[in-house]
Amino acid sequence: MPLSTFDSILDEIEALSLDDQIALLDIMQRRLSDRRRDEIAANIAQAKKEYQLGHVFRGTVDEAIAELNR
Repeated sequence: MPLSTFDSILDEIEALSLDDQIALLDIMQRRLSDRRRDEIAANIAQAKKEYQLGHVFRGTVDEAIAELNR
């Protein structure tokens, strides 16, 4: 998003009443929480898939570091 568009959005928000700004903030916080929850769920699903396919490293910390250094 171009900076000028972002700035104009901020200007529009500042023109809202205080109650509307608070409502907007509440709505955005809920939407961001929902988005983050969906992202976490997708990461869990991907991790389960990789685990089922045997693509998960198991070993000690020293073995993991050795593997990373290869």
